[in-house]
Amino acid sequence: MAAEEAAPAALNYIPEVVLKKRKNNEEWAIRRKLQLQERAKRHKSTNNLFIKKPEQFIREYRDKELDLIQMKSRVKLKRRASATPDSKLLFVIRIGGKNDMHPKSRKILYSLRLRKILTGVFVEANEGVMERLKKVEPYVTYGSPNVKNVKDLIYKKGIVKVGKDRVPLTDNNVVEQELGQHDIICLEDIVNEIATVGPHFKDVTNFLCPFSLNNPEKALHGKRRRFEDGGDSGNRKDRINELLSKMN
Repeated sequence: MAAEEAAPAALNYIPEVVLKKRKNNEEWAIRRKLQLQERAKRHKSTNNLFIKKPEQFIREYRDKELDLIQMKSRVKLKRRASATPDSKLLFVIRIGGKNDMHPKSRKILYSLRLRKILTGVFVEANEGVMERLKKVEPYVTYGSPNVKNVKDLIYKKGIVKVGKDRVPLTDNNVVEQELGQHDIICLEDIVNEIATVGPHFKDVTNFLCPFSLNNPEKALHGKRRRFEDGGDSGNRKDRINELLSKMN
């Protein structure tokens, strides 16, 4: 006789009260998870919402008005250091400026394309530029870069805007496409045009985005004091190269 087929194992019986409890626990766990997510979301939005006290508004207003008064005073002062430097080329770095800055100071910084701290741009040292730099002197430092630093900035940190995209300046084809009409077809041509402040200097600098620089450890202190007085702001002349070597 063939062996009888084994009877199927009996199903374990789970009391209904246990099933209900298990279901309630799962529903509670889901609700708890949603509550925690909502709490975290509210906490994050609360942290982002910073409510200023009245005295903070008053202090910021006074700081901005003081900034405007000091700006006007700097313009009136006839300083030898404010004259147009011997070198036509300057590299300007924004080192400060935020809540205590008057809107006029911010507007000047924006006109120099210095919208963020620790960004820098090449400019031609003419009377108009020097007057603007004098107005925002507490927020910038500048000087005459050497050819090595010009080359390092362009090769290491050069960014250009092509259409709506920002791309690293690594392709000579991009240079030729954008500046070929000025006989500037490679990175070396860009370096030469900037270093010599050539006839197409403005076209080249407009093609370049402001340079994002590294924060030099312990290299910037006392930003509001002028460099010649032991601080950081203002004209460093050729000593800008020491700073750039730490920020490249």
